[in-house]
Amino acid sequence: MALPLEAEEFLGWLVAERGRAANTVGAYRRDLLAYTRWLGDRPLATVDAATIESYVGALRAEGKAPASVARSVVAVRSLHRFLAEEGVVAVDPGAGVETPRVPRGLPKALREEEVEALLASVSGSDPLARRDRAILEVLYGAGLRISELVGLSLGDLDLDGGSLRAFGKGSRERVVPLVGMAQEAMRAWLAPAGRGAVEPERWARRGDAEAVFLNARGGRLGRQGAWGIVRRYGERVGLGDKLSPHVLRHSCATHLLDHGADIRVVQELLGHASISTTQVYTRVSAERLRAAWASAHPRASLR
Repeated sequence: MALPLEAEEFLGWLVAERGRAANTVGAYRRDLLAYTRWLGDRPLATVDAATIESYVGALRAEGKAPASVARSVVAVRSLHRFLAEEGVVAVDPGAGVETPRVPRGLPKALREEEVEALLASVSGSDPLARRDRAILEVLYGAGLRISELVGLSLGDLDLDGGSLRAFGKGSRERVVPLVGMAQEAMRAWLAPAGRGAVEPERWARRGDAEAVFLNARGGRLGRQGAWGIVRRYGERVGLGDKLSPHVLRHSCATHLLDHGADIRVVQELLGHASISTTQVYTRVSAERLRAAWASAHPRASLR
């Protein structure tokens, strides 16, 4: 099903005027396809606030998660605001429609012993084992997003200085420490017996030669490939669906706070634009502290 011309113009505006990333625009497209499918033959110019409220009710009736409903409402409201600003309609019907509140969930961090078991599950010193070990160590040690990890280029690394340059959401750049086991694992991967053994005689695509992480064919490792690596080692140690690249990022932040790191430092490490995003980890650490106290303190239970 094709989107109406007005919706296509809106998506084009997101790219050209607002600089939205391809993944973001793709998410908007999926939400708007669902919305226009629900509208049927009704033109966008005839939609009113009651129609949008009915759509929100329909999403909830389908059992959509609160976060999915909220994301869809943001896409729909943004479309109608664009149409009003462009003069396609006189009034923005979504202006008075509130975005549903999403209950703030707590990140599911691994226990430290689970992380240790995961990192220890990479055995051998062949090139791909070196790569996989470096991927897991950097995801956990530097708290990178998976997109930041696979986007790393050799020029982003300063191994001697113990840091790397990551490009996060909105192409925001930050410098992240690369020290300890993560630094050691990265050195082993970048050695001739690691990445050097995977390099092809001729690079297939421009930019692959600068990629930090390569796949078995010598091309830049993609997001899906990195996901598969993390999942494979997670299954090895019995973590299964509990593990994802983002869980390692959550675990990095939680364990730093558990061991006394300042929340502003964690905010800078993770690249959060707002401290409120980082503050959720303080709730995680407080809950873990209470759970540890309840299980270990002699006065925790009533006698």
